[in-house]
Amino acid sequence: MAGQRSLGSLAVNSPPPAVGGSRTRPIATVSTGALAGAVEDDAAVFRSVPYAAPPVGPLRWRPPQPAAEWQGLKDATRFGPACLQGHPRGLTDVTPYGGAPEPTSEDGLTLNVWAPVHMPAGAPVMVFFHGGSGVFGSGALPYYSGAAFARDGVVLVTANYRLGALGGFAHPALTREASARGELMGAYATMDQVAALRWVKRNIAAFGGDPGNVTIFGESAGAISVLNLLTMPLAHDLFDKAIVQSGGGWFPAGQDRVRAEAAGVEIGKAFGVPAGGSVEELRGIPGQPLMDLNLPGAGFPDPRLAPEGVTAAIAAGRHARVPLMIGVNSGEDSLLDHGDGVAKLRADIKPSVMARLKALYPDADEETLVRNYFRDGVGASAARWVAGKWSTKAPAYLYRFEHVDEAALAHRDRAPHGSEIFYVFETLGEQPASIGAFQPTSADRSVAAGMHARWVAFARSSDPNVEGLSPWPAYCRERDPWMVFGQDGSGARNQLMQKQLDWYERRTAPLILMLRAQAAWRRLPYLLTRPPRGEHRELAGHLT
Repeated sequence: MAGQRSLGSLAVNSPPPAVGGSRTRPIATVSTGALAGAVEDDAAVFRSVPYAAPPVGPLRWRPPQPAAEWQGLKDATRFGPACLQGHPRGLTDVTPYGGAPEPTSEDGLTLNVWAPVHMPAGAPVMVFFHGGSGVFGSGALPYYSGAAFARDGVVLVTANYRLGALGGFAHPALTREASARGELMGAYATMDQVAALRWVKRNIAAFGGDPGNVTIFGESAGAISVLNLLTMPLAHDLFDKAIVQSGGGWFPAGQDRVRAEAAGVEIGKAFGVPAGGSVEELRGIPGQPLMDLNLPGAGFPDPRLAPEGVTAAIAAGRHARVPLMIGVNSGEDSLLDHGDGVAKLRADIKPSVMARLKALYPDADEETLVRNYFRDGVGASAARWVAGKWSTKAPAYLYRFEHVDEAALAHRDRAPHGSEIFYVFETLGEQPASIGAFQPTSADRSVAAGMHARWVAFARSSDPNVEGLSPWPAYCRERDPWMVFGQDGSGARNQLMQKQLDWYERRTAPLILMLRAQAAWRRLPYLLTRPPRGEHRELAGHLT
């Protein structure tokens, strides 16, 4: 797609002045019309650009449809509504944890673009998918600002996508409708992400970006989304490399359609829709009460979209053959701090497993053992496993982020889940007050500059090595190299926690075999009915 024809152009005009008193006003023409953005921090910024039609009314629980065209200049200087969302259980205010500031709306399928103002065409492109457990979040949060990326010659895109039960839902009535239309069904958030990437391929040249050099990346739930896209044949021609920040890699197969429909029927009943209810009745359910259920998605992976699931596909080598960066933080166990997560997990750990943990971590107290079990069993070991499998098919780079904001060292010795975001985006100081809005030190800024430079280098050349910084070797299982971003600087370390991570991997191996067997059974109908490549592209074309 590198030779794809541009559908628009980026120009910077003098009058009228842009928002904020700037004397320039960037104009970009995309397939649906002309956009007027703003120049901020030496970046041309375009906010709330629709990449699909509002998924409301008859379009709720349908694949994303094309955005409407407009006449004249569309103002793109302000963020629009985030997608309608719930909140994590036990938290009443989600904003400090990645929830979107008001307003929110079902009409939220938009994206934001930060582009270099003074760059020739052909800039590398990065598309970021936010985290939030699949139930909250927004691409408009201040710590996702793409200003630093634009400053360094990258076009940065953040995208909203449907969340919770609006982003994943199944019901017999919806199945009948989708079957009659020949449409994909079930995983609407994933379809939105594919649609956003298709928009980028068609339109990013209008912002100076190279549609043949697109890096997808995400954190937490957004990182899991990236793994989904990497193992989704329908999406493989939409990106060229990927970064997975705290996304793991070991996941259950997910619900099949029958179970998902049964769950959808029960949800419908809770809102007065009988088991045999119509799509109109379902779409009449008020959106916010539906989101307040805090469901991480009640749909199922349509086999035409995701034939076998992330873990099984990676184990079998059936994934996009693109360069990959993947890693974790040293404090992923901070996810247990909400509610009574540590106590609940401790109750589930068998005595024999606890005894093994004591042998693996001999100096840890019981709470730390539980935290390590989560951190290393769910995060580090899975990421290393993915890197090992990936490295046999394409280049892979593995990292561990250990740096703690210096001002927080008095009460924190691990880098919490999500804390690397502020370093990657160089948005230190934008941390919400409730999780520690510390004044960054020169050491913090140095780590941020180094991490950000490596992310930029990877987007530009598929290699995160930067002149003047310590070498980051490509992953191979024999040497098992990790790039560690630590308190005393960054550097490669081989066989980090090898004994512990090997144990988790051995323990998980039978589950992976079971997942592969389940995936093979689910994959069979896809293989028997898989359309030819041309028709496959046509099916993808349904996603705008």
